Order: sequence, then structure tokens, then C-alpha cells
Amino acid sequence: MAEASLDGLIDALRRLPGVGQKSAQRMAFHLLQHDRAGAGRLAAALQQALARMRHCARCHTFTEHEVCATCTDVQRDSRLLCVVETPADQAALERSASYRGHYFVLMGRISPLDGVGVKDIGAHQLLDRACDGVVAEVIFATGFSAEGEATAHVLGEALRARGLKVTRLARGVPAGSELEYVDLSTIAHALVDRR
Repeated sequence: MAEASLDGLIDALRRLPGVGQKSAQRMAFHLLQHDRAGAGRLAAALQQALARMRHCARCHTFTEHEVCATCTDVQRDSRLLCVVETPADQAALERSASYRGHYFVLMGRISPLDGVGVKDIGAHQLLDRACDGVVAEVIFATGFSAEGEATAHVLGEALRARGLKVTRLARGVPAGSELEYVDLSTIAHALVDRR
């Protein structure tokens, strides 16, 4: 069953993270067989987002405007700047409703094996933003993978050299967990970080 339109749809769906050939095929058949209206809505939403969404001039998250609503919110603490890898990370922090500062979205992380260096993740823009004379503390909320740690370390050192206070998102044993079920690296980091 080699139909160019169907193959094109399956190939397009495979571009989504975590979607392989079989999942893409199931999605394509479902949309075409059971939810053509949903497929139309999906296509229209994608086209609208592609046409309207761009990067915020201050923090690099996605927005329809020159500067996003978070950056223009006067209720936020302009002295705090939280650095995250992706807009999804920013959204997760926002859902917690516990951080009221501003953000800078790197749109990636340093990964030498993938050919991604400091220049590829907006380090220059971060340095300009953090050294604007208003920011007093930069909080790194990058992932705890080797790449996320390297990103926080390299950029953190550059910011410390410019006289800024640099902190890292806390990590440790999750609240409400049983110690016997927590992985060993989490326990080790919690013990080291408590000093």
C-alpha cells in the first residue's frame, strides 16, 4: 500500500519525539479513518503556530509577540533569572507556581558529541541579558544529565566571573518517597549537596 500522501503523513508524524514507524502509522490511520475533523484542526493549528510563534526578544521562549507575557509581567522579580534548556522546562517551573522571577531559555544544552557548543545555545545572549545591571542572581535549572551539568557549569563560571551570584536548582530525595526505592545516584548527590 504505497500511497504518497499517506507515506508523507506517516513520515511527518515520525518527526515527533518518541514516535516510531508503528506509532506514526497508527496515528495516521486513526486521523484518516476516525477523526478527519481532528486532523483538519491539527493541520490548521500547526500552520497557525508556525505563522505566528517566534522567540521572545528577551528570554527566547515561544510567543506571538516581540516580548512574551512573562517578561512584561511587572509583578515578577527582575533580580532573579532562571536559566532552562527548553520552553517545556519553563512551563514545568511555571506550573509549580513557586518561582516569580524571569527566565532565559537556552533552546538546548552543550553536547560535544552532538556538535552543540556554547555558541549554539545562546550563551552570548544569556550573558548580555544577565549582565543588564538589574539581574542579581542566576538560577540554573538545566537537567541533571552530563550535558545539563556541563551547561550549568560552563555558563555559571562565565557569569560568576562577571560578578553575578549563580545558584543551581536543588536536587535530592523526593518528598514522600521511601529511601529504599530511591536510586543510588540521587542519594549520593543529596548527601554531597547537604554539606
